[in-house]
Amino acid sequence: MDKKLLDILACPICKSSLIYHKEQQELICKADRLAFPIRDDIPVMLEDEARELSHEEVDALRK
Repeated sequence: MDKKLLDILACPICKSSLIYHKEQQELICKADRLAFPIRDDIPVMLEDEARELSHEEVDALRK
């Protein structure tokens, strides 16, 4: 993920910053507990395509 692109991307719902999860190829919004997929190096920033994070996943992000 290009650092410059990550710096300008924001959650399409709440506009907060996103966390890049390299292993799962996702951009994560902690505020909304959503993970947006990255497909073929393109972030899919659609609410319908995002998956909801479990409480355990959110807790792991805080560590």
